[in-house]
Amino acid sequence: MTEIEQLLTQVAAQARTSRPWGWPSLPKPVEPAAPARAEAALGFALPPLLASLYSRIADGGFGPEYGLLPLLDSPPSGEPAAVAQYLTNREEGRKDPDWPWPEGVLPISHWGCGMYACVDCRTPEATVLLYEPNADEADHAWYVDAPSLTDWLHAWLEGTGWYEESNDGMDLEPWADFRSRTTPSPTP
Repeated sequence: MTEIEQLLTQVAAQARTSRPWGWPSLPKPVEPAAPARAEAALGFALPPLLASLYSRIADGGFGPEYGLLPLLDSPPSGEPAAVAQYLTNREEGRKDPDWPWPEGVLPISHWGCGMYACVDCRTPEATVLLYEPNADEADHAWYVDAPSLTDWLHAWLEGTGWYEESNDGMDLEPWADFRSRTTPSPTP
């Protein structure tokens, strides 16, 4: 069994036995065509591990704190799905150039108070970022939560994430690529 298969097995077991805040039950996985539909709406590919989480485990409702957002359809709680939240954030970022939303950065989990865990779908390792909009300016609102989606999932499974009470005060590194990923390239 590959490392990714082992990780998916561990995540599935944890997902079946824990319920994040606001999720009464674990949703079914998305239909096989859903990741492709999400990619068409987003305009970029989902990391394979993220697509597998949705298609093999559940359409959200598992993971740290409030759990993963559903991929395409909003849950009964009314929380936007990941694709809809991304599209909304990109549109709002176009309206307010002081708070741009980076292309290819998909919100996957809501932390409350406008904070999101996001996957950078443009990196091969699927870096997980923390968006913390309560900062004074957008340059100080983005942090590297985990170098990869694999590491982020392991932190949840092992109880070592920054959000755990035992890790109170754990500092996250600022996301150095924010400005380069939100500043338009000069036209030749």
